Amino acid sequence: MWSRLITLCADRNILLPLEAPQMFSLYYNLLIAGNEKCNLTRITNPKETLIKHFFDSLQLLTWSPNPPGPILDVGSGAGFPAIPLKIARPEIPIVMIDSSKKRVDFLNESGAALGLKDFTALHGRAENIARLPEFRDKFSLVVSRAVARLPLLLELCIPFVAPHSFFVSYKGPEAEQERLESSIALKELHSRLEKSMNYILPDNMGERTLLVFYKDGMTPARYPRKAGIPEKRPLS
Repeated sequence: MWSRLITLCADRNILLPLEAPQMFSLYYNLLIAGNEKCNLTRITNPKETLIKHFFDSLQLLTWSPNPPGPILDVGSGAGFPAIPLKIARPEIPIVMIDSSKKRVDFLNESGAALGLKDFTALHGRAENIARLPEFRDKFSLVVSRAVARLPLLLELCIPFVAPHSFFVSYKGPEAEQERLESSIALKELHSRLEKSMNYILPDNMGERTLLVFYKDGMTPARYPRKAGIPEKRPLS
């Protein structure tokens, strides 16, 4: 069934390596085994996993077939979208951040099992890691999927984005409402909405949206605020 991913992606002009079905099959097995040790995902059915996780993660490539790197995935969880993107574009360096040590261990172990190079997961909170010089204003592309509402998410993610680079947020049907709530955050973080891309998942599995944000300049020194404050008092 994993070969179906090749066909679904080709219908949207996303080209995958020939070895992709085999790697996604292995990743699925790792995901199911890892889910028994820690809470990675509530979706475990193979068909749903293929479409709702793997195929959805790859929709970034409809915006940019060969996205700029390095890519940072904030709140990567079970590896979405980072691992599907790395399987599709193995040449692009990817870094992941997650606040759960168990999930970070799963990500690093899965990357090793899949033979992925330039692929690293770090344990920590985005608010703290974004203050480190080697991460602040450094990434050509930052992505995040199903982590938080947009006003909060922008404060967590935009500080990692290099000036004149991009942040892409994977959202569901609520994307437009969240965008309307984010005008203050975008102004404070010197960013703007570049593009909104709506799409429907195959087999009636839901509506999704990619929100692409462009960052004009350096992150103001006061952002992100200390851990916990953005969640309690989002910029909206």
